[in-house]
Amino acid sequence: MTGVSEGSWFLAVDSGGSGLRAVVGTAEHGPLARRESCEPVRTGERGIDPEDFMARLVPLVRALTAEAGAVPLTTVVVGATGLASLGDGLRAELPGALAREWGVRRVALAADAVTAYVGALGPRPGAVIAGGTGLIAIGTDLTGWRRADGWGHLLGDCGGGAWIGRAGLEAALRAHDGREGGSAELLACAEEVFGPVAGLPGALYPRPDRPAVLASFAPRVAGCADEDPVAAGILRAAARHMADSAAAVCPPAGEPCIALTGGLFKLGDPLLGPLDGELERRLPHARRVPAEGDPLHGSVRIAAELSTGSLTLPSDGTMLSVTTRPGD
Repeated sequence: MTGVSEGSWFLAVDSGGSGLRAVVGTAEHGPLARRESCEPVRTGERGIDPEDFMARLVPLVRALTAEAGAVPLTTVVVGATGLASLGDGLRAELPGALAREWGVRRVALAADAVTAYVGALGPRPGAVIAGGTGLIAIGTDLTGWRRADGWGHLLGDCGGGAWIGRAGLEAALRAHDGREGGSAELLACAEEVFGPVAGLPGALYPRPDRPAVLASFAPRVAGCADEDPVAAGILRAAARHMADSAAAVCPPAGEPCIALTGGLFKLGDPLLGPLDGELERRLPHARRVPAEGDPLHGSVRIAAELSTGSLTLPSDGTMLSVTTRPGD
């Protein structure tokens, strides 16, 4: 591709539960080609499998370079779900594998919460609530990272999609049993979606995609919130949990920014209304701003800055680690 510096090409990757998304580009020209695959990288005893990661990444990069031309990749940034707790193997092996495959000299490995943050706010102090099936908050004062929750649907992710869906189904089962706190409206929704609720435990518990199934009920909870006080109460509780997490990570001084990112916030006003109120109450010094982009956008931003030596984000052993090989 004419007019593009030979030494400035980067590869930016977003690896999550729905697969890989990858972009090649330059700091000067931005993203120039994009590809994705729908198969997520395997996890095993060592966490995220570096060999499987490379096996899925190489064909994507071949397709990208076929579109953009023979590009000399010098910088790679990978944002990966689970990197903070499951990334030891990836951190140990991926920089070497990328160097052998493409001669890459600079590699940054980032938790998906970090790329979500950078995609939403860029390099400025603040906090980001990332909500989807799960829920995590991440914040920085540009000297270090803080995270709250993101512990998965069994131990945390409080206020996330699976949490909301599970609370809605619990209210449905309470109504089925005749216990206090039940919701006839949510019971009707649950039976419309899943069939008789007496069979719900047997149908739900063995499923490997249980968090996603729980989260699929969250829009029904939001849809009932205008008329059903139980559903509205679930969303108010979710908002309190989110504000708790944001307060735990947001810089206490100055005028930090707060942004929301992720598909959970498509639930709209039934969730955003209570959340705005909770954030204003808990973090009156912070300024709410719209998210500028998604986690892949965050990977691209980090890659562009790393490729030009202008990266100012704090490094961290688990949240954001940078490896530079001789040659720069």
